[in-house]
Amino acid sequence: MTSNQIRLGLKENWQQFTLLVVINAFVGGMVGLERSIFPQFAATVFGVTSRTAVLSFIMAFGLSKAMTNYFTGKLASRFGRKKLLVTGWVLAVPIPIILLYAPHWNWVVLANVLLGVSQGLTWSSTVVMKIDLVGEKDRGLAMGLNEFAGYLAVGLMAFVTGYLASHFGIKPYPFYVGLGIALAGLGLSWVLVKDTQHFVNQEIKQTIRPALDNVFLQTSFQNKTLSAITQAGFVNNLNDGMMWGLFPMLLQTQAFDTAQIGILAAAYPVVWGSGQLFTGKMSDIYSKKKMLFWGMLAQGFAILAIARTQDFGLLLALAAVLGLGTALVYPTFLAAIAAFTHPQQRAESLGAFRFWRDLGYAVGALVSGLVADAFGLMASVLLIGAVTVLSAIVVAYRMEK
Repeated sequence: MTSNQIRLGLKENWQQFTLLVVINAFVGGMVGLERSIFPQFAATVFGVTSRTAVLSFIMAFGLSKAMTNYFTGKLASRFGRKKLLVTGWVLAVPIPIILLYAPHWNWVVLANVLLGVSQGLTWSSTVVMKIDLVGEKDRGLAMGLNEFAGYLAVGLMAFVTGYLASHFGIKPYPFYVGLGIALAGLGLSWVLVKDTQHFVNQEIKQTIRPALDNVFLQTSFQNKTLSAITQAGFVNNLNDGMMWGLFPMLLQTQAFDTAQIGILAAAYPVVWGSGQLFTGKMSDIYSKKKMLFWGMLAQGFAILAIARTQDFGLLLALAAVLGLGTALVYPTFLAAIAAFTHPQQRAESLGAFRFWRDLGYAVGALVSGLVADAFGLMASVLLIGAVTVLSAIVVAYRMEK
């Protein structure tokens, strides 16, 4: 494709963009496979009841995904986006099989290391490729559609696996669905996806944004705006790691059945996912700083209220508020990082951001598990809620308009 034939924009590249949205829905489905059933899976299949031990699978997932995000960003320009995407799906295929036939809990942890690497390669690649295709004008909308597909699939898969587990048992049907998703994602990526590096080369010719001296340090600590966004991403996934692991446990202590837990566990990512249809485009129009502040604040107060609530209807409403707060920030994170970095450095800067953001999964799982074992579930949830409110304050005072 010659430079004269390359046109940036969502409308101009809608076929490849739509394909990548569908593929990212499959990526999200692989995470949703575990979302509502794992505490029960750990207890009934392996006899693992320690909260810290149960959350070890989230720690393994978060650490491996965080490291992969960073290296995916660095390697995307060298090896091409498509190769990394296909590699991620190849690694995803054995995950449901390992979970289904695992003889020991350590095999479950190993499967989640693979899941983290797979997610880092696949989700990062679809994010970068969509940003490559659409150009500057529709970046927020593109990220909204990407994250909508991914996290709606997380929620729907959490509901499906919860339903299958409650009606037919923990094994084997939820894992059969996971295997089908992995094979479909691999097939679509291998056969139909086209690489997007040439779109970046075209955008580089048009940009006036200066390059960063050290992408990782600037994104993580030194640049006030980029580092404010990054810490909020870290805290967002810190509280998501807690919700993933402890929320089903908290509901179990309140005598909710498996089907109800599946509904409540699914409500938050479904609202999160579907809300991004609107919040992504909003981040192209309205203040990114305000969206990040109010989104993190809503998350924090919702989590604090969840810790003190035992009514099903109110918990459902609070899960929706938490999902809405997350929807406000999630596409905004990515659009803002992309807007503040040079096109040639964009994949690496996004990789650095996503390294810290997904490290939040591991830290959230570790901290919330240790606090829950030492002081109880409620203390753990309250701590994470307070940290999330503090993150909103950091955005308010550090991020530039």
